[in-house]
Amino acid sequence: MLVFKELWWFFKKEKVAYGFGIIALAIVSLLSLLPPYVIGVVVDHILRQTLDVRTLVIWISVLVGVGVFSYLFRYLWRILIFGASIRLARLLRNQLYEHFTKMSQRFYQRHRTGDLMAHATNDIRAVQMTAGQGVLTLVDSITMGGFVVLTMAFTISWKLTLICLLPMPFMAWLTSYYGSLLHKRFHLAQSAFSDLNDTVQESVTGVRVAKAFGQEKSEIDQFRAKSEDVVKKNVSVARVDALFDPTISFIVGISYFLAVVFGARYVIAEELTIGQLTSFSIYLGLLIWPMLAFGWLFNIVERGRASYDRILAILSEKQEITDERAEVYERLEGDISVDIKSFSYQGSEKISLSNINFSLKEGQTLGIVGKTGSGKSTLIRLLQREYDLDDGTITIGEHSLQTYSLDRLKQGFGHVPQDHFLFSATIADNVAFAKPTASIREIINSCQLAQIHEDIVRFPQGYETIVGERGVTLSGGQKQRISIARAVLPNPEILILDDSLSAVDAKTEEQILSGLRENRQDKTTIITAHRLSAIKHADLILVLDQGKVIERGTHTNLMKEAGWYRRMYEQQQLEEIVEQGGRADAT
Repeated sequence: MLVFKELWWFFKKEKVAYGFGIIALAIVSLLSLLPPYVIGVVVDHILRQTLDVRTLVIWISVLVGVGVFSYLFRYLWRILIFGASIRLARLLRNQLYEHFTKMSQRFYQRHRTGDLMAHATNDIRAVQMTAGQGVLTLVDSITMGGFVVLTMAFTISWKLTLICLLPMPFMAWLTSYYGSLLHKRFHLAQSAFSDLNDTVQESVTGVRVAKAFGQEKSEIDQFRAKSEDVVKKNVSVARVDALFDPTISFIVGISYFLAVVFGARYVIAEELTIGQLTSFSIYLGLLIWPMLAFGWLFNIVERGRASYDRILAILSEKQEITDERAEVYERLEGDISVDIKSFSYQGSEKISLSNINFSLKEGQTLGIVGKTGSGKSTLIRLLQREYDLDDGTITIGEHSLQTYSLDRLKQGFGHVPQDHFLFSATIADNVAFAKPTASIREIINSCQLAQIHEDIVRFPQGYETIVGERGVTLSGGQKQRISIARAVLPNPEILILDDSLSAVDAKTEEQILSGLRENRQDKTTIITAHRLSAIKHADLILVLDQGKVIERGTHTNLMKEAGWYRRMYEQQQLEEIVEQGGRADAT
Protein backbone atom coordinates (compact mmCIF):
# COMPACT_ATOMS: atom_id res chain seq x y z
CA MET A 1 0.00 0.00 0.00
CA LEU A 2 3.08 2.22 -0.23
CA VAL A 3 1.76 3.85 -3.41
CA PHE A 4 -1.16 5.39 -1.47
CA LYS A 5 1.37 7.04 0.85
CA GLU A 6 3.31 8.34 -2.16
CA LEU A 7 0.10 9.73 -3.68
CA TRP A 8 -1.04 11.31 -0.41
CA TRP A 9 -0.10 14.77 -1.75
CA PHE A 10 -2.79 14.36 -4.41
CA PHE A 11 -5.39 12.93 -2.03
CA LYS A 12 -4.91 16.03 0.17
CA LYS A 13 -5.30 18.25 -2.87
CA GLU A 14 -8.55 16.47 -3.84
CA LYS A 15 -9.74 15.92 -0.26
CA VAL A 16 -13.25 17.24 -0.98
CA ALA A 17 -13.84 14.88 -3.90
CA TYR A 18 -12.34 11.87 -2.14
CA GLY A 19 -13.99 12.76 1.19
CA PHE A 20 -17.54 12.94 -0.17
CA GLY A 21 -16.86 10.03 -2.52
CA ILE A 22 -15.80 7.80 0.38
CA ILE A 23 -18.83 8.89 2.43
CA ALA A 24 -21.13 8.02 -0.49
CA LEU A 25 -19.36 4.69 -0.86
CA ALA A 26 -19.78 3.95 2.87
CA ILE A 27 -23.50 4.78 2.66
CA VAL A 28 -23.90 2.32 -0.23
CA SER A 29 -22.16 -0.34 1.88
CA LEU A 30 -24.53 0.32 4.78
CA LEU A 31 -27.56 0.22 2.52
CA SER A 32 -26.44 -3.15 1.12
CA LEU A 33 -26.78 -4.63 4.64
CA LEU A 34 -30.54 -4.12 4.72
CA PRO A 35 -31.70 -6.66 2.06
CA PRO A 36 -30.23 -9.73 3.88
CA TYR A 37 -31.82 -8.53 7.13
CA VAL A 38 -35.17 -8.04 5.39
CA ILE A 39 -34.99 -11.53 3.88
CA GLY A 40 -34.23 -13.06 7.26
CA VAL A 41 -37.18 -11.28 8.88
CA VAL A 42 -39.55 -12.34 6.08
CA VAL A 43 -38.35 -15.98 6.31
CA ASP A 44 -39.06 -16.02 10.05
CA HIS A 45 -42.52 -14.51 9.45
CA ILE A 46 -43.22 -17.25 6.91
CA LEU A 47 -42.04 -19.98 9.32
CA ARG A 48 -44.22 -18.54 12.11
CA GLN A 49 -47.07 -18.02 9.60
CA THR A 50 -47.39 -14.36 10.63
CA LEU A 51 -46.67 -12.76 7.25
CA ASP A 52 -49.52 -10.57 5.98
CA VAL A 53 -49.89 -8.21 3.01
CA ARG A 54 -49.22 -5.05 5.03
CA THR A 55 -45.97 -6.44 6.47
CA LEU A 56 -44.85 -7.67 3.03
CA VAL A 57 -45.57 -4.26 1.42
CA ILE A 58 -43.58 -2.49 4.13
CA TRP A 59 -40.51 -4.63 3.62
CA ILE A 60 -40.78 -4.46 -0.19
CA SER A 61 -40.97 -0.65 0.11
CA VAL A 62 -37.79 -0.74 2.21
CA LEU A 63 -36.03 -2.78 -0.50
CA VAL A 64 -37.19 -0.36 -3.23
CA GLY A 65 -35.97 2.61 -1.18
CA VAL A 66 -32.61 0.91 -0.64
CA GLY A 67 -32.34 0.37 -4.42
CA VAL A 68 -33.11 4.00 -5.28
CA PHE A 69 -30.71 5.48 -2.73
CA SER A 70 -27.99 2.99 -3.66
CA TYR A 71 -28.35 4.07 -7.30
CA LEU A 72 -27.99 7.76 -6.42
CA PHE A 73 -25.00 7.32 -4.11
CA ARG A 74 -23.26 4.93 -6.53
CA TYR A 75 -23.54 7.60 -9.24
CA LEU A 76 -22.15 10.21 -6.83
CA TRP A 77 -19.05 8.28 -5.74
CA ARG A 78 -18.18 7.34 -9.31
CA ILE A 79 -18.25 10.97 -10.40
CA LEU A 80 -16.19 12.10 -7.40
CA ILE A 81 -13.55 9.35 -7.13
CA PHE A 82 -13.11 8.50 -10.81
CA GLY A 83 -13.22 12.20 -11.71
CA ALA A 84 -10.36 12.87 -9.26
CA SER A 85 -8.30 10.01 -10.71
CA ILE A 86 -8.72 11.44 -14.21
CA ARG A 87 -7.45 14.79 -12.93
CA LEU A 88 -4.41 13.00 -11.47
CA ALA A 89 -3.67 11.49 -14.89
CA ARG A 90 -3.95 14.93 -16.48
CA LEU A 91 -1.66 16.42 -13.84
CA LEU A 92 1.02 13.73 -14.22
CA ARG A 93 0.82 13.88 -18.01
CA ASN A 94 1.31 17.65 -17.93
CA GLN A 95 4.20 17.30 -15.49
CA LEU A 96 5.89 14.74 -17.71
CA TYR A 97 5.42 16.79 -20.86
CA GLU A 98 6.70 19.96 -19.19
CA HIS A 99 9.63 17.97 -17.82
CA PHE A 100 10.43 16.58 -21.28
CA THR A 101 10.48 20.07 -22.82
CA LYS A 102 12.93 21.36 -20.20
CA MET A 103 15.43 18.53 -20.40
CA SER A 104 18.74 18.83 -22.21
CA GLN A 105 20.09 16.79 -25.10
CA ARG A 106 21.85 14.46 -22.66
CA PHE A 107 18.49 13.37 -21.29
CA TYR A 108 17.32 12.32 -24.76
CA GLN A 109 20.58 10.51 -25.36
CA ARG A 110 19.89 8.38 -22.27
CA HIS A 111 16.18 7.72 -22.92
CA ARG A 112 14.52 6.39 -26.03
CA THR A 113 11.44 8.06 -27.48
CA GLY A 114 9.31 4.91 -27.21
CA ASP A 115 10.16 4.53 -23.52
CA LEU A 116 9.17 8.14 -22.80
CA MET A 117 5.91 7.60 -24.68
CA ALA A 118 5.20 4.49 -22.57
CA HIS A 119 5.66 6.56 -19.40
CA ALA A 120 3.13 9.11 -20.64
CA THR A 121 0.55 6.48 -21.64
CA ASN A 122 0.62 3.04 -19.99
CA ASP A 123 2.31 4.11 -16.76
CA ILE A 124 -0.02 7.05 -16.20
CA ARG A 125 -3.01 4.81 -16.96
CA ALA A 126 -1.86 2.37 -14.25
CA VAL A 127 -1.45 5.20 -11.70
CA GLN A 128 -4.89 6.55 -12.64
CA MET A 129 -6.34 3.08 -11.97
CA THR A 130 -4.70 3.13 -8.54
CA ALA A 131 -6.16 6.54 -7.66
CA GLY A 132 -9.60 5.52 -8.96
CA GLN A 133 -10.32 1.79 -8.90
CA GLY A 134 -7.65 1.30 -6.22
CA VAL A 135 -9.18 3.80 -3.79
CA LEU A 136 -12.65 2.45 -4.56
CA THR A 137 -11.56 -1.13 -3.95
CA LEU A 138 -9.68 -0.28 -0.75
CA VAL A 139 -12.54 1.70 0.78
CA ASP A 140 -15.24 -0.65 -0.45
CA SER A 141 -13.47 -3.78 0.79
CA ILE A 142 -12.84 -2.22 4.21
CA THR A 143 -16.28 -0.62 4.68
CA MET A 144 -18.33 -3.44 3.18
CA GLY A 145 -16.24 -6.13 4.84
CA GLY A 146 -16.21 -4.31 8.18
CA PHE A 147 -19.91 -3.56 8.18
CA VAL A 148 -20.80 -7.12 7.17
CA VAL A 149 -18.59 -8.68 9.87
CA LEU A 150 -19.92 -6.32 12.54
CA THR A 151 -23.52 -6.97 11.48
CA MET A 152 -22.97 -10.75 11.51
CA ALA A 153 -21.28 -10.60 14.92
CA PHE A 154 -23.63 -8.24 16.76
CA THR A 155 -27.00 -8.99 15.19
CA ILE A 156 -26.74 -12.75 14.60
CA SER A 157 -23.89 -14.66 16.31
CA TRP A 158 -20.39 -13.54 17.26
CA LYS A 159 -19.31 -17.16 17.76
CA LEU A 160 -20.35 -18.26 14.27
CA THR A 161 -18.75 -15.09 12.83
CA LEU A 162 -15.44 -15.84 14.56
CA ILE A 163 -15.46 -19.44 13.33
CA CYS A 164 -16.08 -18.36 9.73
CA LEU A 165 -13.26 -15.79 9.85
CA LEU A 166 -10.60 -18.31 10.97
CA PRO A 167 -9.30 -18.96 7.37
CA MET A 168 -8.95 -15.22 6.60
CA PRO A 169 -5.37 -14.64 7.97
CA PHE A 170 -4.12 -17.38 5.65
CA MET A 171 -5.75 -15.60 2.72
CA ALA A 172 -4.17 -12.26 3.75
CA TRP A 173 -0.70 -13.85 3.80
CA LEU A 174 -1.15 -15.42 0.37
CA THR A 175 -2.47 -12.23 -1.28
CA SER A 176 0.43 -10.24 0.19
CA TYR A 177 2.89 -12.77 -1.27
CA TYR A 178 1.16 -12.64 -4.66
CA GLY A 179 1.32 -8.84 -4.54
CA SER A 180 5.10 -8.75 -4.13
CA LEU A 181 5.49 -11.16 -7.07
CA LEU A 182 3.12 -9.05 -9.14
CA HIS A 183 5.10 -5.85 -8.48
CA LYS A 184 8.34 -7.34 -9.80
CA ARG A 185 6.79 -8.95 -12.85
CA PHE A 186 4.68 -5.93 -13.80
CA HIS A 187 7.79 -3.71 -13.69
CA LEU A 188 9.44 -6.05 -16.21
CA ALA A 189 6.29 -6.12 -18.34
CA GLN A 190 6.17 -2.31 -18.49
CA SER A 191 9.84 -2.19 -19.51
CA ALA A 192 9.16 -4.72 -22.26
CA PHE A 193 6.25 -2.58 -23.48
CA SER A 194 8.57 0.44 -23.57
CA ASP A 195 10.99 -1.52 -25.77
CA LEU A 196 8.15 -2.51 -28.10
CA ASN A 197 6.90 1.08 -28.21
CA ASP A 198 10.36 2.29 -29.13
CA THR A 199 10.71 -0.34 -31.87
CA VAL A 200 7.36 0.64 -33.42
CA GLN A 201 8.25 4.34 -33.29
CA GLU A 202 11.62 3.76 -34.98
CA SER A 203 10.20 1.38 -37.57
CA VAL A 204 7.39 3.70 -38.61
CA THR A 205 9.72 6.70 -38.73
CA GLY A 206 12.31 4.80 -40.76
CA VAL A 207 9.90 2.86 -42.99
CA ARG A 208 11.34 4.49 -46.11
CA VAL A 209 14.85 3.34 -45.22
CA ALA A 210 13.62 -0.20 -44.50
CA LYS A 211 11.87 -0.36 -47.86
CA ALA A 212 14.82 1.15 -49.71
CA PHE A 213 17.16 -1.56 -48.41
CA GLY A 214 14.59 -4.34 -48.62
CA GLN A 215 14.70 -4.94 -44.86
CA GLU A 216 10.96 -5.28 -44.30
CA LYS A 217 11.32 -8.92 -43.21
CA SER A 218 14.07 -8.03 -40.76
CA GLU A 219 11.91 -5.26 -39.29
CA ILE A 220 8.94 -7.63 -39.02
CA ASP A 221 11.10 -10.27 -37.32
CA GLN A 222 12.44 -7.70 -34.86
CA PHE A 223 8.92 -6.50 -34.08
CA ARG A 224 7.68 -10.07 -33.66
CA ALA A 225 10.51 -10.83 -31.21
CA LYS A 226 9.74 -7.72 -29.15
CA SER A 227 6.02 -8.45 -29.26
CA GLU A 228 6.57 -12.04 -28.09
CA ASP A 229 8.71 -10.73 -25.23
CA VAL A 230 5.87 -8.41 -24.18
CA VAL A 231 3.40 -11.31 -24.34
CA LYS A 232 5.76 -13.54 -22.36
CA LYS A 233 6.22 -10.99 -19.57
CA ASN A 234 2.51 -10.11 -19.45
CA VAL A 235 1.61 -13.79 -19.30
CA SER A 236 4.01 -14.01 -16.37
CA VAL A 237 2.01 -11.21 -14.72
CA ALA A 238 -1.27 -12.93 -15.61
CA ARG A 239 -0.12 -16.18 -13.99
CA VAL A 240 0.27 -14.41 -10.66
CA ASP A 241 -2.88 -12.37 -11.22
CA ALA A 242 -4.81 -15.60 -11.89
CA LEU A 243 -3.94 -16.91 -8.43
CA PHE A 244 -5.95 -14.26 -6.56
CA ASP A 245 -9.53 -15.25 -7.41
CA PRO A 246 -9.11 -19.04 -6.96
CA THR A 247 -7.31 -18.53 -3.65
CA ILE A 248 -9.96 -16.18 -2.33
CA SER A 249 -12.81 -18.35 -3.61
CA PHE A 250 -11.28 -21.39 -1.93
CA ILE A 251 -10.92 -19.56 1.40
CA VAL A 252 -14.48 -18.21 1.19
CA GLY A 253 -15.66 -21.73 0.32
CA ILE A 254 -14.09 -22.98 3.56
CA SER A 255 -15.91 -20.19 5.42
CA TYR A 256 -19.20 -21.29 3.83
CA PHE A 257 -18.55 -24.87 4.87
CA LEU A 258 -17.90 -23.76 8.46
CA ALA A 259 -21.05 -21.60 8.41
CA VAL A 260 -23.23 -24.52 7.26
CA VAL A 261 -21.74 -27.06 9.70
CA PHE A 262 -21.68 -24.90 12.81
CA GLY A 263 -24.75 -22.83 11.84
CA ALA A 264 -26.85 -26.01 11.57
CA ARG A 265 -25.69 -27.08 15.05
CA TYR A 266 -26.69 -23.67 16.48
CA VAL A 267 -30.14 -23.93 14.84
CA ILE A 268 -30.63 -27.41 16.30
CA ALA A 269 -29.53 -26.04 19.70
CA GLU A 270 -32.03 -23.21 19.16
CA GLU A 271 -29.30 -20.58 19.46
CA LEU A 272 -30.23 -19.34 15.96
CA THR A 273 -33.43 -19.27 13.91
CA ILE A 274 -33.66 -20.43 10.31
CA GLY A 275 -34.17 -16.81 9.26
CA GLN A 276 -31.01 -15.71 11.09
CA LEU A 277 -28.98 -18.51 9.49
CA THR A 278 -30.40 -17.48 6.10
CA SER A 279 -29.40 -13.86 6.74
CA PHE A 280 -25.96 -15.01 7.93
CA SER A 281 -25.45 -17.02 4.72
CA ILE A 282 -26.41 -14.01 2.58
CA TYR A 283 -24.08 -11.76 4.61
CA LEU A 284 -21.32 -14.30 4.06
CA GLY A 285 -22.08 -14.04 0.34
CA LEU A 286 -21.71 -10.26 0.60
CA LEU A 287 -18.30 -10.88 2.19
CA ILE A 288 -17.11 -12.58 -1.01
CA TRP A 289 -16.88 -9.25 -2.86
CA PRO A 290 -14.70 -7.52 -0.22
CA MET A 291 -12.39 -10.56 -0.22
CA LEU A 292 -12.19 -10.63 -4.03
CA ALA A 293 -11.81 -6.86 -4.04
CA PHE A 294 -8.95 -7.18 -1.58
CA GLY A 295 -7.13 -9.47 -3.99
CA TRP A 296 -7.92 -7.21 -6.92
CA LEU A 297 -6.64 -4.31 -4.82
CA PHE A 298 -3.18 -5.89 -4.61
CA ASN A 299 -3.24 -6.29 -8.37
CA ILE A 300 -4.13 -2.64 -9.02
CA VAL A 301 -1.85 -1.24 -6.33
CA GLU A 302 1.24 -3.17 -7.38
CA ARG A 303 0.75 -2.19 -11.00
CA GLY A 304 0.28 1.43 -9.98
CA ARG A 305 3.27 1.33 -7.68
CA ALA A 306 5.56 -0.06 -10.39
CA SER A 307 4.35 2.56 -12.87
CA TYR A 308 4.56 5.43 -10.36
CA ASP A 309 8.13 4.40 -9.54
CA ARG A 310 8.98 4.64 -13.24
CA ILE A 311 7.32 8.06 -13.53
CA LEU A 312 9.09 9.37 -10.42
CA ALA A 313 12.42 8.10 -11.73
CA ILE A 314 11.97 10.21 -14.87
CA LEU A 315 10.69 13.27 -13.00
CA SER A 316 13.56 13.06 -10.50
CA GLU A 317 16.16 13.63 -13.21
CA LYS A 318 17.43 17.16 -12.76
CA GLN A 319 17.23 19.80 -15.43
CA GLU A 320 20.84 20.41 -16.49
CA ILE A 321 20.34 23.70 -18.34
CA THR A 322 18.66 26.10 -15.90
CA ASP A 323 18.10 29.79 -15.16
CA GLU A 324 20.02 29.46 -11.89
CA ARG A 325 22.56 32.13 -12.88
CA ALA A 326 20.17 34.21 -14.99
CA GLU A 327 20.75 37.96 -14.67
CA VAL A 328 20.04 39.23 -18.18
CA TYR A 329 16.42 39.39 -19.33
CA GLU A 330 16.99 41.83 -22.17
CA ARG A 331 17.01 41.18 -25.88
CA LEU A 332 19.90 39.04 -27.11
CA GLU A 333 22.28 41.37 -28.97
CA GLY A 334 25.92 42.35 -29.31
CA ASP A 335 29.21 40.82 -30.37
CA ILE A 336 29.90 37.13 -29.86
CA SER A 337 33.10 36.06 -28.13
CA VAL A 338 34.04 32.38 -27.83
CA ASP A 339 36.91 30.96 -25.82
CA ILE A 340 36.54 27.18 -25.42
CA LYS A 341 39.46 25.55 -23.67
CA SER A 342 38.05 22.03 -23.80
CA PHE A 343 34.69 20.26 -24.13
CA SER A 344 33.74 16.58 -23.96
CA TYR A 345 30.33 14.93 -23.99
CA GLN A 346 29.29 13.32 -20.72
CA GLY A 347 30.43 9.72 -20.53
CA SER A 348 32.97 10.15 -23.31
CA GLU A 349 36.71 10.40 -22.83
CA LYS A 350 37.17 11.91 -26.29
CA ILE A 351 37.69 15.68 -26.38
CA SER A 352 35.17 17.05 -28.89
CA LEU A 353 36.43 20.65 -28.96
CA SER A 354 39.66 22.25 -27.74
CA ASN A 355 41.25 25.68 -28.03
CA ILE A 356 38.38 27.25 -29.99
CA ASN A 357 38.50 31.03 -29.76
CA PHE A 358 37.12 33.76 -32.01
CA SER A 359 35.14 37.00 -31.95
CA LEU A 360 32.27 37.94 -34.23
CA LYS A 361 30.86 41.43 -34.41
CA GLU A 362 27.12 41.94 -34.44
CA GLY A 363 25.78 41.76 -37.99
CA GLN A 364 28.66 39.69 -39.32
CA THR A 365 28.51 36.20 -40.83
CA LEU A 366 30.54 33.27 -39.52
CA GLY A 367 31.24 30.24 -41.68
CA ILE A 368 32.24 26.93 -40.07
CA VAL A 369 33.55 24.12 -42.27
CA GLY A 370 35.42 20.87 -41.85
CA LYS A 371 35.21 17.15 -42.30
CA THR A 372 32.31 15.12 -40.92
CA GLY A 373 32.83 14.75 -37.18
CA SER A 374 35.18 17.72 -36.95
CA GLY A 375 33.04 19.42 -34.25
CA LYS A 376 30.89 21.86 -36.26
CA SER A 377 27.54 20.81 -34.79
CA THR A 378 29.03 20.56 -31.29
CA LEU A 379 30.14 24.20 -31.51
CA ILE A 380 26.65 25.19 -32.66
CA ARG A 381 25.09 23.34 -29.70
CA LEU A 382 27.36 25.13 -27.26
CA LEU A 383 26.51 28.50 -28.80
CA GLN A 384 22.82 27.76 -28.22
CA ARG A 385 23.52 26.44 -24.72
CA GLU A 386 22.19 22.96 -25.37
CA TYR A 387 25.12 21.97 -23.18
CA ASP A 388 26.89 23.97 -20.50
CA LEU A 389 30.57 24.71 -20.96
CA ASP A 390 32.78 23.91 -17.96
CA ASP A 391 36.18 24.83 -19.34
CA GLY A 392 35.86 28.09 -21.22
CA THR A 393 33.48 31.00 -21.82
CA ILE A 394 30.98 32.13 -24.44
CA THR A 395 29.69 35.70 -24.26
CA ILE A 396 27.13 37.63 -26.28
CA GLY A 397 27.12 41.39 -25.81
CA GLU A 398 29.63 41.10 -22.94
CA HIS A 399 27.25 38.81 -21.02
CA SER A 400 28.07 35.17 -20.35
CA LEU A 401 25.73 32.76 -22.10
CA GLN A 402 24.76 31.28 -18.72
CA THR A 403 23.59 34.66 -17.39
CA TYR A 404 20.90 35.04 -20.06
CA SER A 405 17.44 33.76 -19.17
CA LEU A 406 16.57 30.68 -21.19
CA ASP A 407 13.50 32.35 -22.68
CA ARG A 408 15.55 35.29 -23.97
CA LEU A 409 18.25 32.96 -25.24
CA LYS A 410 15.76 30.87 -27.22
CA GLN A 411 14.01 33.95 -28.59
CA GLY A 412 17.34 35.36 -29.77
CA PHE A 413 18.30 32.33 -31.89
CA GLY A 414 16.82 31.05 -35.12
CA HIS A 415 18.08 27.56 -35.88
CA VAL A 416 17.81 25.43 -39.00
CA PRO A 417 19.11 21.99 -37.95
CA GLN A 418 20.49 19.26 -40.16
CA ASP A 419 17.42 17.13 -39.41
CA HIS A 420 14.54 19.17 -40.82
CA PHE A 421 11.57 18.23 -38.66
CA LEU A 422 8.16 19.27 -39.93
CA PHE A 423 4.86 18.69 -38.14
CA SER A 424 1.89 16.92 -39.68
CA ALA A 425 0.14 20.23 -40.32
CA THR A 426 -0.23 22.78 -43.09
CA ILE A 427 2.78 24.50 -44.61
CA ALA A 428 1.58 27.80 -43.15
CA ASP A 429 1.35 26.29 -39.66
CA ASN A 430 4.83 24.79 -39.96
CA VAL A 431 6.36 28.11 -41.01
CA ALA A 432 4.45 30.03 -38.32
CA PHE A 433 5.58 27.62 -35.58
CA ALA A 434 8.37 30.04 -34.60
CA LYS A 435 5.90 32.96 -34.52
CA PRO A 436 2.29 31.79 -34.03
CA THR A 437 0.94 35.35 -34.33
CA ALA A 438 2.46 35.87 -37.80
CA SER A 439 0.17 37.08 -40.57
CA ILE A 440 -0.07 35.26 -43.88
CA ARG A 441 1.85 38.17 -45.46
CA GLU A 442 4.76 37.62 -43.06
CA ILE A 443 4.67 33.88 -43.77
CA ILE A 444 4.78 34.49 -47.53
CA ASN A 445 7.66 36.96 -47.16
CA SER A 446 9.76 34.47 -45.21
CA CYS A 447 8.97 31.76 -47.77
CA GLN A 448 10.02 34.06 -50.60
CA LEU A 449 13.25 34.73 -48.77
CA ALA A 450 13.79 30.96 -48.45
CA GLN A 451 13.00 30.49 -52.17
CA ILE A 452 10.12 28.07 -51.45
CA HIS A 453 7.15 30.33 -52.25
CA GLU A 454 6.99 29.33 -55.93
CA ASP A 455 6.92 25.64 -55.01
CA ILE A 456 4.15 26.19 -52.47
CA VAL A 457 1.79 28.09 -54.76
CA ARG A 458 2.02 25.21 -57.27
CA PHE A 459 0.52 22.83 -54.70
CA PRO A 460 -3.28 22.40 -55.09
CA GLN A 461 -3.96 23.75 -51.59
CA GLY A 462 -1.05 26.19 -51.55
CA TYR A 463 -0.10 27.23 -48.03
CA GLU A 464 -2.91 25.05 -46.64
CA THR A 465 -1.25 21.88 -47.95
CA ILE A 466 -0.84 19.20 -45.25
CA VAL A 467 2.79 18.07 -45.38
CA GLY A 468 2.26 14.72 -43.62
CA GLU A 469 4.19 13.37 -40.64
CA ARG A 470 7.75 14.78 -40.61
CA GLY A 471 7.04 16.37 -44.01
CA VAL A 472 6.87 13.00 -45.75
CA THR A 473 5.10 14.46 -48.82
CA LEU A 474 7.90 16.96 -49.54
CA SER A 475 11.33 16.58 -51.11
CA GLY A 476 14.50 17.09 -49.09
CA GLY A 477 15.12 20.51 -50.63
CA GLN A 478 11.56 21.64 -49.97
CA LYS A 479 11.78 20.57 -46.32
CA GLN A 480 15.07 22.44 -45.95
CA ARG A 481 13.66 25.64 -47.39
CA ILE A 482 10.49 25.48 -45.27
CA SER A 483 12.75 25.04 -42.22
CA ILE A 484 14.72 28.12 -43.29
CA ALA A 485 11.48 30.09 -43.73
CA ARG A 486 10.40 29.05 -40.23
CA ALA A 487 13.72 30.17 -38.74
CA VAL A 488 13.84 33.60 -40.43
CA LEU A 489 10.17 34.45 -39.80
CA PRO A 490 10.70 35.96 -36.30
CA ASN A 491 13.85 37.78 -37.59
CA PRO A 492 16.12 36.43 -34.81
CA GLU A 493 19.24 38.25 -33.64
CA ILE A 494 21.37 35.21 -34.46
CA LEU A 495 20.45 32.85 -37.30
CA ILE A 496 22.16 29.45 -37.44
CA LEU A 497 22.13 27.38 -40.61
CA ASP A 498 23.57 23.99 -39.69
CA ASP A 499 24.41 22.44 -43.07
CA SER A 500 20.94 23.56 -44.17
CA LEU A 501 21.57 24.14 -47.86
CA SER A 502 22.89 20.72 -48.81
CA ALA A 503 19.69 19.65 -50.61
CA VAL A 504 19.30 22.71 -52.84
CA ASP A 505 21.10 23.46 -56.08
CA ALA A 506 23.87 26.06 -56.34
CA LYS A 507 21.62 28.69 -57.93
CA THR A 508 18.93 28.40 -55.24
CA GLU A 509 21.64 28.44 -52.58
CA GLU A 510 23.03 31.70 -53.91
CA GLN A 511 19.55 33.25 -54.07
CA ILE A 512 18.84 32.29 -50.44
CA LEU A 513 22.19 33.58 -49.19
CA SER A 514 21.84 36.78 -51.18
CA GLY A 515 18.39 37.34 -49.69
CA LEU A 516 19.69 36.72 -46.17
CA ARG A 517 22.55 39.21 -46.66
CA GLU A 518 20.11 41.83 -47.90
CA ASN A 519 17.48 41.31 -45.19
CA ARG A 520 19.79 40.65 -42.25
CA GLN A 521 22.44 43.35 -42.59
CA ASP A 522 22.37 44.18 -38.88
CA LYS A 523 21.83 40.59 -37.70
CA THR A 524 24.41 37.88 -37.04
CA THR A 525 24.41 34.72 -39.15
CA ILE A 526 26.31 31.50 -38.52
CA ILE A 527 26.56 28.90 -41.28
CA THR A 528 28.05 25.41 -41.15
CA ALA A 529 28.44 23.69 -44.49
CA HIS A 530 30.19 21.02 -46.46
CA ARG A 531 29.72 22.95 -49.70
CA LEU A 532 32.14 25.87 -49.39
CA SER A 533 30.21 28.10 -51.78
CA ALA A 534 27.70 28.58 -48.94
CA ILE A 535 30.22 30.39 -46.74
CA LYS A 536 32.62 32.11 -49.14
CA HIS A 537 30.98 35.49 -48.43
CA ALA A 538 31.38 35.09 -44.64
CA ASP A 539 33.27 37.73 -42.65
CA LEU A 540 35.10 34.96 -40.80
CA ILE A 541 35.61 31.34 -41.75
CA LEU A 542 36.77 28.66 -39.30
CA VAL A 543 38.11 25.34 -40.57
CA LEU A 544 37.76 22.63 -37.94
CA ASP A 545 39.52 19.30 -37.76
CA GLN A 546 39.17 16.89 -34.81
CA GLY A 547 37.70 19.66 -32.66
CA LYS A 548 40.44 22.21 -33.36
CA VAL A 549 40.71 25.27 -35.57
CA ILE A 550 43.32 24.52 -38.23
CA GLU A 551 42.58 27.53 -40.45
CA ARG A 552 40.79 30.84 -40.07
CA GLY A 553 40.18 33.98 -42.13
CA THR A 554 38.10 35.22 -45.02
CA HIS A 555 37.58 33.32 -48.26
CA THR A 556 40.18 35.52 -49.99
CA ASN A 557 42.80 34.99 -47.28
CA LEU A 558 42.24 31.23 -47.09
CA MET A 559 42.54 30.86 -50.85
CA LYS A 560 46.03 32.37 -50.62
CA GLU A 561 47.09 29.54 -48.31
CA ALA A 562 47.84 26.03 -49.53
CA GLY A 563 45.61 24.49 -46.87
CA TRP A 564 42.57 22.25 -46.52
CA TYR A 565 40.13 25.04 -47.42
CA ARG A 566 41.81 25.87 -50.72
CA ARG A 567 42.15 22.24 -51.75
CA MET A 568 38.51 21.48 -50.93
CA TYR A 569 37.21 24.62 -52.66
CA GLU A 570 39.15 23.91 -55.85
CA GLN A 571 38.00 20.28 -55.79
CA GLN A 572 34.35 21.32 -55.43
CA GLN A 573 34.70 23.86 -58.21
CA LEU A 574 36.18 21.20 -60.48
CA GLU A 575 33.31 18.82 -59.63
CA GLU A 576 30.79 21.54 -60.49
CA ILE A 577 32.47 22.18 -63.85
CA VAL A 578 32.45 18.45 -64.62
CA GLU A 579 28.76 18.21 -63.73
CA GLN A 580 27.91 21.16 -65.96
CA GLY A 581 29.94 19.66 -68.80
CA GLY A 582 28.20 16.32 -68.38
CA ARG A 583 24.81 17.99 -68.62
CA ALA A 584 25.88 19.95 -71.65
CA ASP A 585 27.11 16.82 -73.44
CA ALA A 586 23.87 15.05 -72.66
CA THR A 587 21.90 17.76 -74.39
